Amino acid sequence: MKAFTTATAVLASTGAAFGALTQVTGFGTNPTGLQMYVSVPAKITTNPAIIVALHPCGGTASEWYSGTRLPASSESLGFVLIYPQTTKFSNCWDVNNAATLTHGAGGDSAGIISMVNYALTKYHGDKTKVFVMGGSSGAMMANVMIGSYPEVFEAGAAYSGTAFACFAGSKSDPTPFGANQTCAQGLSHTPEQWASYVKNAYPSYMGKRPRFLVAHGLADTLVRPAAGYEQLKQWSAVLGVTNTANQTGAGVDQGSQYNKMMYGTTNQLVGYFGQGVGHIAPVVEGVLLKFFGLQM
Repeated sequence: MKAFTTATAVLASTGAAFGALTQVTGFGTNPTGLQMYVSVPAKITTNPAIIVALHPCGGTASEWYSGTRLPASSESLGFVLIYPQTTKFSNCWDVNNAATLTHGAGGDSAGIISMVNYALTKYHGDKTKVFVMGGSSGAMMANVMIGSYPEVFEAGAAYSGTAFACFAGSKSDPTPFGANQTCAQGLSHTPEQWASYVKNAYPSYMGKRPRFLVAHGLADTLVRPAAGYEQLKQWSAVLGVTNTANQTGAGVDQGSQYNKMMYGTTNQLVGYFGQGVGHIAPVVEGVLLKFFGLQM
């Protein structure tokens, strides 16, 4: 589900090259052998926010680092970026196995949480300002992270993703080449059914749930637009919010080709659906960072 080509960023394998992408080893429990890279700004803020940025299928940490302007925003705003990388399933994230979809059970999600905990300790990060975003398979994994570990994240964002547990139990790899493409084509459940998947991932959790942003192209033929609407059904039920307002045209902050759907009254859930936009819906950094509360 990789749909862009960028120049590969230069990786610094050792040291603490501020602003560059630096590999970290020995960051903690890592059941699926993920790789961890970080980008730390030259002027890091006291108790910085942390954003986990998840690459698409077939992609790499370095390509996703180069694929958005988040590193430049990090330099100006002082937050830390974590770029996890998977080398399995054609570099697609594990979004279908029980372990990754269950709190504390292992899988890719557990390894990513180890990266977050490492960064919180290493950089004295603010535990109330941890966020996750991703594109395509990375967007699917962003859904997994806020579903399996809601206590860790303040908010998340998915660019051309699918709902939490949409691929649950699939016997084929969660890739564009896998036999089971039902999820990517817009698998439908009721809001209550979708919400039950999230709640069953961590049955004892009674705390605050992360806010969420969904962005999807209406011309996406790889991960159909229906998958974006199913995410809104899921998280509106989990958050207990309803669609309160919509915008179209020139007033939409994501761009005039987008329709914006707003849920609740405190910026809890928002969806953007772009006319003529394919795969992957572009990351508009200003909109993302404003939703995260890191930029005015």
